[in-house]
Amino acid sequence: MKPPKWRIVVLRLDHRPERDKRVTTHIGLTARAFGASGLWTAGLKDLKIVESMKQVTSQWGYKRFEVITGVNWRHRLRKWKEEGGEVIHLTMYGLHIDKVISKIDSSPRAKLIVVGSSKVPIEVFKVADYNVAIGHQPHSEIAALAIFLDRLFQGKMLHKRFLDAKMEIKPTADGKRVKEPE
Repeated sequence: MKPPKWRIVVLRLDHRPERDKRVTTHIGLTARAFGASGLWTAGLKDLKIVESMKQVTSQWGYKRFEVITGVNWRHRLRKWKEEGGEVIHLTMYGLHIDKVISKIDSSPRAKLIVVGSSKVPIEVFKVADYNVAIGHQPHSEIAALAIFLDRLFQGKMLHKRFLDAKMEIKPTADGKRVKEPE
């Protein structure tokens, strides 16, 4: 499979290591599996997230997946836009994904996808090029990210293979099978 046509990075706001480690790791896993090229976390530095994602990419592939923790989100948003990228904030308060996904898809600009944690500052809503809702009900940021990326890539990332993987799932109707890639 050819690489995505844009650079996509996921920015997790306000990561709190003791409270959010599993959720943030799952955001990273989802971002990697569904086509993003990196995960940045704002808030406290958390080298456990970096190490966890390094272990995953070492075994399952995509060693180029970038993980940076402890970033200043205001600086990153400002710099991303200065460099010509667009900011997409996933929020249940935004415009429904069906109304904006084709416009986002047709844009050649790099995409910074922002997912929240605790209360998202209004500044994020204002700086975002798109405030996108997967639905207008409370839901998981992991689910929102998966659905957004799946729609953006029109389901193609579900068939993605990582060429640098040491292990691959061998699909089976019963049990679990892992094999070395061919």
